[in-house]
Amino acid sequence: MSDDTRSETYAELAAVGPYGVRPGHALITMVEPHPGHEYAYNRWYEDDHYYAGAMAMPWMYAGRRWVATRDLQLLRYPEGSAVARPVTAGCYLSTYWITEGRYADHMRWTVAINRRLNRDGRVHRDRTHVFTAFQDHEATVYRDGDAGPRDIHALDHPYAGLVLQVVDTESPRQRAELLEWLRGRDLPRRLGNGSPAALVTVFRPTPLPLDRMSYVRQVEGVDTRLTLLWFLETDPRECWEEHFADLGTEVGRVELVAPFVPTVPGTDTYVRELR
Repeated sequence: MSDDTRSETYAELAAVGPYGVRPGHALITMVEPHPGHEYAYNRWYEDDHYYAGAMAMPWMYAGRRWVATRDLQLLRYPEGSAVARPVTAGCYLSTYWITEGRYADHMRWTVAINRRLNRDGRVHRDRTHVFTAFQDHEATVYRDGDAGPRDIHALDHPYAGLVLQVVDTESPRQRAELLEWLRGRDLPRRLGNGSPAALVTVFRPTPLPLDRMSYVRQVEGVDTRLTLLWFLETDPRECWEEHFADLGTEVGRVELVAPFVPTVPGTDTYVRELR
């Protein structure tokens, strides 16, 4: 195939299909660098993978990295988490928005580019995927109504922290009940009680393709799990006890509540504070 043919293909693809800005899908990936490899992992992700393995891909239009220093890791619960074993595992979190209706197109690209990155030796091996899943957007609840940033801005706005919450249920029907309870009662109540969170997004996981990279586990809880991202205007350490130390639910089981602060792009800030 000639370069001209490739250029024509790009022009054809840009002219068809959805191209809105709504975050219809997300990639949420929590990773633990192996002991002794923290600096190397961070430099690889900051200098290469965040771009070549994420932001340069079609339809992935916003991203942000977050980090849990040791003191933040120790705030996590429950101790017997079904997501993180031990519950402190996974000190880096990356979040990305994908254009609604473009999940399948994006997945075809990401599988192909990750094969290429592996072949070219551009994948850091000394890490463990603790919680990695592509997810479909279910709801966003705002503290301030129409004022303030929307969910499309959440990964670009300078939020001071983020709380990852994962809730499991027993069945698809119970998950639907949980979603209704969260969207209609619990989240509006919590956000209306002087919450430091400006908004909460709710996602449900989707299965990874069968040709995914071998080091990434297949997604659990595809029919029974919800993932919440709380975007905070203050450092989570300053508001943890009052607002996040007990994110209980009437439906389902809370399997992880984990606070993070944003990384400082291009730096090794916080790496010395991981252990």
